[in-house]
Amino acid sequence: MLVESVYRSEDVPVADRFDRWRALVGETHAPVDVDSDHRKDFRVHQRNLSLGPVSVWPSSFQPVVFRRTRQLIRESDPEGLHVTLPLKGALCVSRGRNDALYGPDRLNVLDTSHPFEVRSIGGGDGRHTGVGVEVPAALLSVPGHRIDRLAGLRVSAREGYGALLAQLLTQLATHDNAYNPADGPRLGTVVVDLLSALFAQALDAGSSLPEETHRRALELRIRAFIQANLHDPQLSPRTVAAAHHISVSYLHRLFQQEDHTVASWIRGQRLDRARHALADPMSYATPVHAIGARCGFPRASDFTRAFRTAYGVPPTEYRQLSRHIAG
Repeated sequence: MLVESVYRSEDVPVADRFDRWRALVGETHAPVDVDSDHRKDFRVHQRNLSLGPVSVWPSSFQPVVFRRTRQLIRESDPEGLHVTLPLKGALCVSRGRNDALYGPDRLNVLDTSHPFEVRSIGGGDGRHTGVGVEVPAALLSVPGHRIDRLAGLRVSAREGYGALLAQLLTQLATHDNAYNPADGPRLGTVVVDLLSALFAQALDAGSSLPEETHRRALELRIRAFIQANLHDPQLSPRTVAAAHHISVSYLHRLFQQEDHTVASWIRGQRLDRARHALADPMSYATPVHAIGARCGFPRASDFTRAFRTAYGVPPTEYRQLSRHIAG
């Protein structure tokens, strides 16, 4: 598991819940005024995941208002960027005379060096649920004179780099046990690269990105593309390269530092997805050959042979063993 700290309101006396959390927000992010109509019996669950200099915080809380004023900025400014993805509910953000509403399809970008007011709106259960990321502005490969333009960007969380970032943040919020503490700094680098590419694209400043950032961002796009198209039996190094307008040889060079080729990684991802589906009780009624087809193996014999080679047993027997263990 990643290194994390957790705050649960139920672990704190009722009278202290809101004030304790308000202090935590100021210490973890940047000093802000926080208010809520629910402060007498405030309910919140927040985790703070440490990814080196980057932090990610999944949280669920009753509606609140955050205000970062000019006075607070003069008192303390970590010169950071705060990016939030609402998962349930929405955020109403005011910057001077400009108001904007952000739902699960939009990433909200705040700059600690500029005043703002954020009102959280609860979802169906009355709480606002979301995941945010804090990153020092100095880490981003964005020209300094353009940093001020980042606050207020309406960035889609459904396409491009925004979708990749939203996917990663959501995964960290719900499945961080898939990682160990040593993965934290590497994940922090991934987040910084995605944000740099996302902001550079939004500001039309792609030429300012270092070549290494371009390369890592391209790798992330390629891996996400492969994951989204594992069901396609025509997926191959050639189709992957064509979809990203690069040569097959350059695609292979991107994977040179890995312990596998592009083709073997595609095959491994297909088999891993099939393995999880076979062990999923929700898929027990799905024929084995249908699972293979959904994972890019249209011929049952090819699926059986590849699965046996990878895991030592045919897929039918693997399902039976999984049911016995779960049973």
